[in-house]
Amino acid sequence: MKSRKVNRVFYFLALILLVSMACRLGGSPAGQGQSEPALQGTEQAVTKEAPLPDSVGAVSSLENVKKAVIQIEAVGTFVDPEFGETLQGGVGSGFIIDPSGIAVTNNHVVSGGTVFRVYVGGDTSKTYNAKVLGYSECSDLAVIDIEGEGFPFVRWFEGPIKVGMDIYVAGFPLGDPNFTLTKGIISKEKADGRSSFSSVESVVEYDATSNPGNSGGPVVTSNGEVVAVHYMGNRQTRQAFGIAGSLARSVVETLRSGQNLDSIGVNGGAVSNEDGSIVGVWAYSIQPGSAADQAGLKPGDIITRLGNVPVATDGTLYDYCDIIRSHSPTETLPVEVLRLSTGEILSGQLNGRQLEVVSTLGSPSVGDEPPSGDSTSGSVPGTTLNPNASQPGEYYYTTEFEDMSDWEYVLMKGKESGFRQEARNGKFRVDVLEPNTWVYFFNTNFTYGDVQVDTSVENLGQNTNYTGIFCRYSQDGWYEANILNTGEWYIYASDGNRLELLFSGASRVINTGKKTNTYTFICKGDELTLGINGIEIKTISTDISPFMPFREGEVGFFVASTSVFPLRVEFDWFTTSVVY
Repeated sequence: MKSRKVNRVFYFLALILLVSMACRLGGSPAGQGQSEPALQGTEQAVTKEAPLPDSVGAVSSLENVKKAVIQIEAVGTFVDPEFGETLQGGVGSGFIIDPSGIAVTNNHVVSGGTVFRVYVGGDTSKTYNAKVLGYSECSDLAVIDIEGEGFPFVRWFEGPIKVGMDIYVAGFPLGDPNFTLTKGIISKEKADGRSSFSSVESVVEYDATSNPGNSGGPVVTSNGEVVAVHYMGNRQTRQAFGIAGSLARSVVETLRSGQNLDSIGVNGGAVSNEDGSIVGVWAYSIQPGSAADQAGLKPGDIITRLGNVPVATDGTLYDYCDIIRSHSPTETLPVEVLRLSTGEILSGQLNGRQLEVVSTLGSPSVGDEPPSGDSTSGSVPGTTLNPNASQPGEYYYTTEFEDMSDWEYVLMKGKESGFRQEARNGKFRVDVLEPNTWVYFFNTNFTYGDVQVDTSVENLGQNTNYTGIFCRYSQDGWYEANILNTGEWYIYASDGNRLELLFSGASRVINTGKKTNTYTFICKGDELTLGINGIEIKTISTDISPFMPFREGEVGFFVASTSVFPLRVEFDWFTTSVVY
């Protein structure tokens, strides 16, 4: 395979623009202001104030915050609106507030989990078990108890939160065991805490970079004191959000006593179908023994009315949480549910009579159309998969990588020593040996206009990797789909000098970790479609690109790394085919 010479220098944005609150690998419920274009957090040099006096085991400087920050793996059974029942491992962050192992995180990090594994301070050689002491659905907070004693811990910030105040987001984003710390300032003291998965009453806004996996981690001062609990970011405004310490402290005290707060036992998110005929709160999982469980709610149910009031009509849990907050935990509360799997409408009561079928939906309208796409959109699924996704029509070209004479590559970033390629046994293996190495492989047989590109790629390494496919490549630019093996995906356009994000999300259909995935990218007219493992994830218009439309060009695939290496991926086959 020959190296392709290019006439211009490529300057790319970092590839990681992610949904900050999405801590379960493979996605999470979405809502207003949920996702953000955030570069991956890397530890930065900071100016530190004089250390505070130490108390026993307390962190007293920014340098030592890492010792009290934890990574949490939660494993449990979830029912996803798009992909059905899954056994999903989630990864988020948290922080220890007591030497006995009491720690704080987000409810959406642990809710629905049955097994919790904790790593302290980035040390993966020691795994701790943990149990949930209490949770708050609407405040998106949870308190866990880690086995053992004598842990370093952080203290709450006692002063007022002011605009312009320096803060740092600490945690373990993207499932990476390496600790990250990013710097920013408080940009708003009181922000809107409504989202599709919670309704937080007191939220601070800041501009520090965050990524999935940062959720539940601490937002700290330069002395290492906790200002807020990070829980969400906004892709459009480049802002992130944390649950203010003033609210978090009071909620945490209740939860650590073993009481739940503002909860009925549903791990939920606001959903709707395209025509708005079905709107409600999707139950990803139900807490055993909770009021919801005793009433007969099941994972996959959609709560359409609570207290005789429609819920999630604005795409958030604002009304839903207001109703919960307005009633005591033991009060009888009417609830209406759509059981989408059977088309049944059920009515019953929390803390009262169990759910009973009162009517049927028949053949739900949500099943009449193909699914709208990304798992973060909050769309109720259809039952028809995109017939194009991973089902090529008439082949233009197919290869099992025996002969690579019709392939060239361009090293967009990095050095030749930074990667190694090898075609063997009908597969094409790429090793990335150095950070910031991005290599694109081009099939030179044809140029294409409307085309479908499919490939199968297996992760053979242990680290987060970025792989993807592209179409209509020329010196003017191209379109590409970038998929992370942690569950995130992106669609970009490039003019050859920079990448412009067109859409991004996260999906549980991605096989995370050391597994194989099949990726599809369809470039048809003015539309781009991403398919993963036979499921249509997202279709968007190229009109949203700031660049001129690209009508034809070459196709291929790529492997990229930023700060994480080494990587090893292996492509099994690659095809291009007719788009009908």
